[in-house]
Amino acid sequence: MTSSATDDSVRNGAPAVISVSRDDRHGFSKPVVDEIVLVAGLGVQGDAHYGATVQHRSRVARDPSQPNLRQVHLIQAEVFDEVRTKGFEVLPGQMGENVTTRGLNLLELPRGSILHLGTEATVEVTGLRNPCSQINDFQPRLLNEMVGVDDAGAVVRKAGVMGIVLQGGRVRAGDTVVVELPDGPRIPLDRV
Repeated sequence: MTSSATDDSVRNGAPAVISVSRDDRHGFSKPVVDEIVLVAGLGVQGDAHYGATVQHRSRVARDPSQPNLRQVHLIQAEVFDEVRTKGFEVLPGQMGENVTTRGLNLLELPRGSILHLGTEATVEVTGLRNPCSQINDFQPRLLNEMVGVDDAGAVVRKAGVMGIVLQGGRVRAGDTVVVELPDGPRIPLDRV
């Protein structure tokens, strides 16, 4: 869901939320909704991954007491633009993200960055989403575009970032995104 407020924010150079999604079922894609409500320490109200401890089924099977560092999944729409040039059509929510942004390279943020979403909510970035084979169930060969190797031989993951909710609030398409970088050394994101 894109609004004229989103268009104005992006045109003015401000990173913005262009869509929000949630689903109470453990499926791959999430339906787009008008707004999501973030709850501190728990995640997206009404989403299958809501909770203080891990909610992703594979992680629950290993150790259900682990802290949930994957309460909110964010992805930048620029990744959709990139894969479109290779014949894939991916729309907001279809990669299972809760928040789709434009105008901000989420993948380059250091661990511990704080994202102020709109006027209320804040999310701390904990790491990268580790793309899994379910992506190929959604669209064959899309996984090859979501994970690769750079010129130096390092693995590059493009399926978005994960975070925890520090301050709750409502998030909608059109909200601006303001980044607060962590103090101290900048630690690159790794998979969580």
